[in-house]
Amino acid sequence: MTHRGDILCIGSVLWDVIGRAPRRMGIGHDVPGRIERLPGGVAMNIAAACRREGLRPILLTVLGRDAEGRALADACAAMGLVTDHVTWADDLRTDRYMAIEAENGLVAAVADAHSLEEAGARILAPLRDGAIASEAQPWRGLVALDGNLTEPLLAEIAASPLFAAADLRVAPASPGKAARLAPLLPHARATVYVNRVEAALICGEAFDSAEAAARALVARGARRVLVTDGGAAMAEARADGTLVSLAPPAVSVCRVTGAGDCFMASHIAAEVAGLDGAAALEEALAATALYVSTA
Repeated sequence: MTHRGDILCIGSVLWDVIGRAPRRMGIGHDVPGRIERLPGGVAMNIAAACRREGLRPILLTVLGRDAEGRALADACAAMGLVTDHVTWADDLRTDRYMAIEAENGLVAAVADAHSLEEAGARILAPLRDGAIASEAQPWRGLVALDGNLTEPLLAEIAASPLFAAADLRVAPASPGKAARLAPLLPHARATVYVNRVEAALICGEAFDSAEAAARALVARGARRVLVTDGGAAMAEARADGTLVSLAPPAVSVCRVTGAGDCFMASHIAAEVAGLDGAAALEEALAATALYVSTA
């Protein structure tokens, strides 16, 4: 059994098509700007950020056996991500994400992650067949889990012996998919990363601060949660009653897509490096501030 990696990144790996305009935008606006295509997806973004922090991520995802899929795999491999265990599908096309960002933040986005949803548990085969792990020898390291997976598959993972020994780090793909994470909240080894809006959707109530949202998620059975709130203070809460709240550095925001993934990966890397509590949060907030303020 060989895996050559420090963390499994499970979920969406796709092409991001991002349009950015250096002015405020609203519905129906048509303005000049820049459009770029780059590797994206929650699992890929977390993996790339982990790689920048010195970790060796393994991708578990699905790619279509098409030109876009081959080019995406090559791009990921060039970043130093392990693509040996990607599921290749002849019957599915490579997923895509399209977003418009402006001075006032994310204007709109469409995520076409249907192939990941249709592939379902097929992407977990390397954890069963001995390529990475097996039921007899489950993975005992870090796992970054992407909320783009279907609700039934996330529920299956929550109860699966394949993940019982893992250090499970969970992120929603978007506010619209945040409720899918509910089965993972009480997992004995799960840390859940959400923003205040996503926390509200999971709990079915609004919160006026990240601290209130974090407390509510723990009250619903979460072992450990980290709740961000844009430029306002974020909070980490644990089932043992520990709560830490910190404000992020004030910066000019140039981009927002991938910011949450950057925060999660930077926090994971900080803890791998031996930091804990407020020190790990400060490291992650600083890395995220640099990310969003760099065009």
